[in-house]
Amino acid sequence: MPPSHAAMLRSPSSLRLLLHLSRRLLSRNPLLPSSALSARPRFLSSSSSSTPGGAGWATYDPLSDSLSASAALSSASISDSEPPAVSDAWGVYDPVLGRIVKQGSPPPSSSITVEEDDEEGEEAGKLEEEKAGVKEKGKRRVTAVGVNDHVRWSSVAAARRPAGKGGKERSSYVCSNCGEGDSQWWGKCRHCNAMGTVDKYVGVAGPESGGVDVEWSHHIGRSWMPQKAKEVVPQSLQEVNKGVDQAQWRIPLWGSFGMEISRVLGGGIVPGSLILVGGDPGVGKSSLMLQLASNILEGFKAKESSPVVYVSGEESIEQIGNRADRMSITSSNLYLYSGTDIEDILDKIQPLSPRALIIDSIQTVYVRSFAGSAGNLSQVKECTSALLRFAKLTNIPVFLIGHVTKTGDIAGPRLLEHIVDVVLYMEGERCSSHRLLRSVKNRFGSADELGVFEMAEFGLQAVLNPSQMFLTEHDSDSEIMAGLAVAVILDGSRTFALEVQALCVSGYHRSGQVVGIPQSRADVIISVLIKQAGLKLQDNIVFLNVVSGFKLTETAGDLAIAASICSSFLEFPIPNDVAFIGEVGLGGELRTVPRMDKRVIAISKLGYKKCVVPKTSEKLLRPLDIDIEILPCSNLKQLINTVFRPQG
Repeated sequence: MPPSHAAMLRSPSSLRLLLHLSRRLLSRNPLLPSSALSARPRFLSSSSSSTPGGAGWATYDPLSDSLSASAALSSASISDSEPPAVSDAWGVYDPVLGRIVKQGSPPPSSSITVEEDDEEGEEAGKLEEEKAGVKEKGKRRVTAVGVNDHVRWSSVAAARRPAGKGGKERSSYVCSNCGEGDSQWWGKCRHCNAMGTVDKYVGVAGPESGGVDVEWSHHIGRSWMPQKAKEVVPQSLQEVNKGVDQAQWRIPLWGSFGMEISRVLGGGIVPGSLILVGGDPGVGKSSLMLQLASNILEGFKAKESSPVVYVSGEESIEQIGNRADRMSITSSNLYLYSGTDIEDILDKIQPLSPRALIIDSIQTVYVRSFAGSAGNLSQVKECTSALLRFAKLTNIPVFLIGHVTKTGDIAGPRLLEHIVDVVLYMEGERCSSHRLLRSVKNRFGSADELGVFEMAEFGLQAVLNPSQMFLTEHDSDSEIMAGLAVAVILDGSRTFALEVQALCVSGYHRSGQVVGIPQSRADVIISVLIKQAGLKLQDNIVFLNVVSGFKLTETAGDLAIAASICSSFLEFPIPNDVAFIGEVGLGGELRTVPRMDKRVIAISKLGYKKCVVPKTSEKLLRPLDIDIEILPCSNLKQLINTVFRPQG
């Protein structure tokens, strides 16, 4: 058998490549014999010749680009090799020996052959690369024919291969700052103008790709939705809603816990929606999603319900199972899986046909066909886009847990929040057991809803009366009531009663401290009290605090802040059945705030007997049938005369 590097001479184009190769070998090593590669070389033919003296030989003419029967052979020209005695003989050129080696029989069908090259002007040094490329193309054609027509779910995460030769590596340059890329290096990113952030990525072949090279490219799979222009046509609104019961369309949630989640989502889980849940580490995102998975299965019979799949890239299934056991979750249709490859995850859950899919977290998963490690900007964007396509095609809701940065924003590109349908933030202080689930974006409901939970021993529990969660019990004649006032605020559709505390200390010549209230807003209210109300606060240091660590940012709490400062400065306790609603202007006037009626109704249900409101909202509140006394005031001086007046 000839060496593996020997090439069979089958076509004129192969002969031309052979001539180029021989000239290069001779130019590099003049000691190689040149008799076998003359100006008109002769090659052994695979069939006998009828010409006497030239039987079994052929001569290649480079001018006519053809093989012709050889004439009589001279002794010098045949000194290196004798004519074949067998009629069926093959000539093989060995580039190492620098001559043609005789082979008695044709090579088997499985041996390496060289097909005709498409470009006749390529260099001869690329002959072996072209052979490997042609063989690889042949394999791909065979593989494509044998592919099953059944569509896999993981195809939504697979990259579309760009046009080009399959045997060549292609590189792309991706910016680690913004995730954008180019086909060549520019020194700096042309999109964000960042220097030193452009990295090179080259597509490589791996066992997971089936031996086919995967070309990582920044422009592959840009579209979020699959383009099927021939199948998708515009439909009228009546056709879309025909036969759809909007009341039964959403996936219902059960119990007090489910009602809080439904309130935030706008009435239930929309099929095919992509929901992102973010929050600080340890706030309870994973526990919330695990309880939600169990709650989805509660409303259906065990035999009829499709499973819910919880996929974690941070924990093993044993760790998730231990947490579920601690929270008394024993649903048989809750499936757990630990993995980080999006295509592998979608392949594994396809036989289950789940009712919902939970990914914990989006920063730990990746798509094989795209550059970068899990968690970088491009991978987060591509993984979210792939899961969006999956949700819309299968009508299965997908929940994503997202990490947050030190500034409180969800880690990853800002595009991530634009791709998803719903963005929820989970908030809570480490020193407090209360958790707030806030809706920031919602395509299927209100974007200002709020869910209130309490972290208990067995997981999150819904707070039935959140208006009282920030209140404390005090006696009406207690001395500590001085400097304390109750504000009524709205967060979404929820009404909260907050306690605001103030402390005025004289004799100190330094600035006070403010907790839970914007410093600029506190300075404005103190200045208005000095100028418009006539309080001598210049020589006093004022401390302000909101009970339970709540952040009071709504202007409806201005009146309660001013009342607490007056109470502490005048050392006059405010009765514990009085609440304050209103905004304070720079002229000392009291201004109305939105939804005054809802605030007053909520505070009356908590047992309050009096409520101080701006004078302009008196007509709005008069028709209400509520058991509470309304105290309208037009400015801060009237507030002081109304509230801080000796009883008698």
